[in-house]
Amino acid sequence: SYFLRHARSRNYVSESEVCKLESIPLDFGDYHPLKPITVTESKTKKMNRKGSTSSTSSSSSSSVMDPLSSVLDGTDPLSLFAAAADPVTTAPPTDGARRKRDKDDSSAVGSDFEPWSNKRGEILARYTTTEKLSIVSGSYHRKATTTGSAVSEKVRTRLEELDDLEEGSQKELLNLTQQDYMNRIEELNQSLKDAWSSDQKVKALKIVIQCSKLLSDTTVIQFYPSKFVLITDILDTFGKLVYERILSMCMDNRVSLPDNFSPESVNDTAKETCLNWFFKIASIRELIPRFYVEAAILKCNKFLSKMGISECLPRLTSMIRGIGDPLVAVYARAYLCRVGMEVAPQLKESLNKNFFDFLLTFKQIHGDTVQNQLVVQRVEIPLYLTLYSPAIDWILQCIAYHAPDVLLTEMMERCKKLGNNALLLNSVMSAFRAEFIAARSMDFIGMIKECDESGFPKHLLFRSLGLNLALADPPENDRLQILNEAWKVITKLKNPQDYINCAEVWVEYTCRHFTKREVNTVLADVIKHMTPDRAFEDAYPQLQSIIQKVITYIYDFALLFSVEKFLPFLDMFQKESVRVEVCKCIMESFIRHQQESTKDPVILNALLHICKTMHDSVNALTLEDEKRMLAALINGFIKMVSFGRDFEQQLSFYVEARSMFCNLEPVLVQLIHSVNQLAMETRRVMKGNHSRKTAAFVRACVAFCFITIPSLSSIFTRLNLYLHSGQVALANQCLSQADAFFKAAVSLVPEVPKMISVDGKMRPSDAFLLEFLCNFFSTLLVVPDHPEQGVLFLVRGLLNVIQDYTWEDNSDDKVRIYTNVLHLLSAMTQEAYIYHVDKVDSNDTLYGGDSKFLAEINKLSETVVSQILDHLKTLGKEETLKRQSQLALYFFNTILAHGDLRNNRLNQLSVNLWNLAQKHGFADTKTMVKTLEYIKRRSQQPEMSHFTDLALRLPLQSRT
Repeated sequence: SYFLRHARSRNYVSESEVCKLESIPLDFGDYHPLKPITVTESKTKKMNRKGSTSSTSSSSSSSVMDPLSSVLDGTDPLSLFAAAADPVTTAPPTDGARRKRDKDDSSAVGSDFEPWSNKRGEILARYTTTEKLSIVSGSYHRKATTTGSAVSEKVRTRLEELDDLEEGSQKELLNLTQQDYMNRIEELNQSLKDAWSSDQKVKALKIVIQCSKLLSDTTVIQFYPSKFVLITDILDTFGKLVYERILSMCMDNRVSLPDNFSPESVNDTAKETCLNWFFKIASIRELIPRFYVEAAILKCNKFLSKMGISECLPRLTSMIRGIGDPLVAVYARAYLCRVGMEVAPQLKESLNKNFFDFLLTFKQIHGDTVQNQLVVQRVEIPLYLTLYSPAIDWILQCIAYHAPDVLLTEMMERCKKLGNNALLLNSVMSAFRAEFIAARSMDFIGMIKECDESGFPKHLLFRSLGLNLALADPPENDRLQILNEAWKVITKLKNPQDYINCAEVWVEYTCRHFTKREVNTVLADVIKHMTPDRAFEDAYPQLQSIIQKVITYIYDFALLFSVEKFLPFLDMFQKESVRVEVCKCIMESFIRHQQESTKDPVILNALLHICKTMHDSVNALTLEDEKRMLAALINGFIKMVSFGRDFEQQLSFYVEARSMFCNLEPVLVQLIHSVNQLAMETRRVMKGNHSRKTAAFVRACVAFCFITIPSLSSIFTRLNLYLHSGQVALANQCLSQADAFFKAAVSLVPEVPKMISVDGKMRPSDAFLLEFLCNFFSTLLVVPDHPEQGVLFLVRGLLNVIQDYTWEDNSDDKVRIYTNVLHLLSAMTQEAYIYHVDKVDSNDTLYGGDSKFLAEINKLSETVVSQILDHLKTLGKEETLKRQSQLALYFFNTILAHGDLRNNRLNQLSVNLWNLAQKHGFADTKTMVKTLEYIKRRSQQPEMSHFTDLALRLPLQSRT
């Protein structure tokens, strides 16, 4: 009862003045932290590191050495820059640095060269078969050997193994599916590694020879490119194992050879082993395995002589001439190019010779032998020719890499001279630089026109040309003619899949270089081709790609939606999951590129339709992350809509949006915030003086929020929005509406559960409730009492709810809340409150310090203080003494801040609380000392002399 009867009378203005930071006039002649610093560079020689320098940066007035330099021993980044700037003192590079630089200089293949590994997955996915495959497999059973076996025993075993190989100990596995075949190849790869790790080198060689032989088999011809990928993986593994084995033999005192070693630095044992491998491979009787295995270890020539690789490459190139099957031969050439680019990319002459050899034998592809083989396997010529593409593309990519235009032009001319050259032309366009192709677009179109349609389809050639033109621009005068020539061919395609594969590529060219009229024509043509027989259902990836390209180049959405066929194009996405993905792409583009808010009805209607599509896809199985993403996109759109000063139209839009997006809670939350913002914007425009019309409008905004909040599921979202919306209503002088919000918040508090989900984890809700109630108390200070309700009816209602709420047994939050209530009640007793809402009379004005009003506050405070003291008594048990100490100090600080300590009883209560806080040794000594220092400082302020006596009555107890 005595707490608020003796609440400290506050003069907030003078207190604010006292608390302000002291202002000191600044003399600009003095040092100032924001002044530019003059940096002086000083060289300090290190005795322990000859030639190393260190620079220290300091202001011109400082001559002390920079501590960072001394710690980092001159290796900090700034010192390195300084050292680099002074060539005289630059330290010589270390061996490691020189080695790395030499390696970079010699390596001609950079990151702009697309590696084989990037193509591998695409080939395996594209060249598949449903036919049964066969594989010849050796019976590679590991023979147990004893550790003490003599050398002669080891030699005998190796001879027996080689005899096994000669005598045909292989068995043929028939009727394998493609997956079985791939599994078997993987097993062989693993067997190779196992054999090598167990020092069974002959067995490893047998496996590699056996695998290489499979590359001469073209019985299931459409699977050959994939088979090549799988087998050459094993060859690469073998080549790496052999190279590392020989390299390890060259180690001298555990120091390995540098990357650019010379053959002279290789010891005799390593050279002999290397020669032994080449002799073993030379004794393989069949051409194809002999070629492939030698190519696999081509890099090992570095151990024998400097010219080893440059001598071997032409010989291996000539060996390929002995392979009769043109498909097998072209893949052998591709493998040689692959190995050549890895080990000697500078030897381009051999690669060029390889390709020109291929051109000489190109006519074989259309020879009788091949034709007869295709008849037997029932494979059409166009399909057969596509099998060559990966190999020729790779060969040409290797040759074209950093090649001069003269060479590329020569190769193009050679291809022109060959008949039926569509396959080659396609590979040239795939491998050569896009700029080279784009500059000669009309030449290539002429060559495409001359190609024979029966062999390689022309639409694939136009697709390859289109891919180049998406990367590089053709001459400006040719652009329209190029599009017309290409589209003449594309639009005549009858097969929807062929058509869409081509159209997808050329849409990008159209968007890059032409206006919305041409884009509209192209989209209309796509719709015309893909709608019959619902052909679009098999082409969703390509159609998605087209949309992506259109919105990449046309990101002015007013222009985009004026493209007449854009929305009908979207209607082709009938599958819901795909349609939603496309809508997400469009919304992401809108949010990324739309700089200014919009009210364009065309944009709004189109995007509302797109957002509605996304919203309607949400169901009980939709993941939370997906809901969050969709809500974020819709919210991004809502924030970009503005009707300027037409606030009623803006509110109508929000009402429509609420009806459309009712299943996504974050969108409803955004709409409530937007409507509150609209009400505050109206207040700003009217400068707080509402007319009858604007007052009615603001009430409509408030009503929108009041009926929307209950539909939300998250209880703390509802509580915070009730509070926020109540504050907005109060600011707009809608007092009864504000009361309704606050009453709703009070009635919702009992429903707060003990645990709530935060980021997918269950957390206690006490801390969140405490935070909310503190905010609520701050607002209740300025809320005027309702004339028909009792004094402080909202505060009383809230206290009743807090009293009835079931708190956790080990929680002190209830007492902390009551202490915050005392802060509120103390503020309410002041003659003038610390803050007000403009044009709203708070209780300080309404009651004018009336004694009955103050008496009511005192009654409330009595109840609250007794509740706090009762709780402190319950914490007298041994296990809760620490909590008692903390709460006693917390309550003491409240009295110190808000109570008038000239009153003896209040003064005595504060001393009792101080002693209770220290009684059992749980008080933090530092905190107690600082608190006492604060009291002593306060005692020196005007009208605070009674704090001196208080300080004398507050002893500091030692821990003991």
